[in-house]
Amino acid sequence: MVKALVIILGVGWLLGQLIRYFLRSKLAKFAQQVNEAAREHQQAQQRNTAPKSGNVNVDHIPENFKSKRSKEIKGGDYVDYEEVKD
Repeated sequence: MVKALVIILGVGWLLGQLIRYFLRSKLAKFAQQVNEAAREHQQAQQRNTAPKSGNVNVDHIPENFKSKRSKEIKGGDYVDYEEVKD
């Protein structure tokens, strides 16, 4: 009876150690994949950011926008407002 109990406890302990080992390896792989994906995302964001010099380059302005824009701007309208204090 004691012998069977010792064997059951030993097998249980061994299975626990094996499960712990496999879980650690799977979690380490998962963490590595998440870190790699985050690194790739960060690099993609850095490539897509505007230049730091402050210059903005416009490659193309549509023709209909040019004509529409020049006709719309004629001075503007005055909008009367009243300041409300809280």
